[in-house]
Amino acid sequence: MEFQKDNTFVKGRLKSVTYAFKGALKLISTEHSVMVQFSLGILMTIAGFYFDISHEEWLFQIFSIGLVLSVEGLNTAVEKVADFIHPNYHEKIGFIKDIAAGAVFFAAMTAIAIGLIIYIPKFV
Repeated sequence: MEFQKDNTFVKGRLKSVTYAFKGALKLISTEHSVMVQFSLGILMTIAGFYFDISHEEWLFQIFSIGLVLSVEGLNTAVEKVADFIHPNYHEKIGFIKDIAAGAVFFAAMTAIAIGLIIYIPKFV
C-alpha cells in the first residue's frame, strides 16, 4: 500500500494541528513528568494573575513554561524511541537518555531562574 500525500495546503495543515494536539494530550495524560510540569505551569499562570505580573514578565513566564514542556516532550520521544530500539538496558542507550534528561534539566533551571526573578520581588 502506497502512502498518499495530501496535496491541499489547508487540509494538510489542519491534519498536522490535529496530530499535534493529540500528541500534546497523550503527553499530558500519560507521562508523569509532563503532568508535573504542566501542573506547575498552571500554578505559575494562576500566580501570574494573582500577583498581576507585567506584560514583559508574562512573556518570559509563558516562554519558560513552553520551553520546559517542549523539551520534556522531546525527552519523552527520545526515551520512547530508545526503548523501542533497545528494550533492555544498554550503556549507550542510557547515555543518550541521560543527555536528553540533561536538556530538560537546563530548561527547568532556566524556568526556575526566571520564576525567581519575577516572584521574589513580589514577596520582598
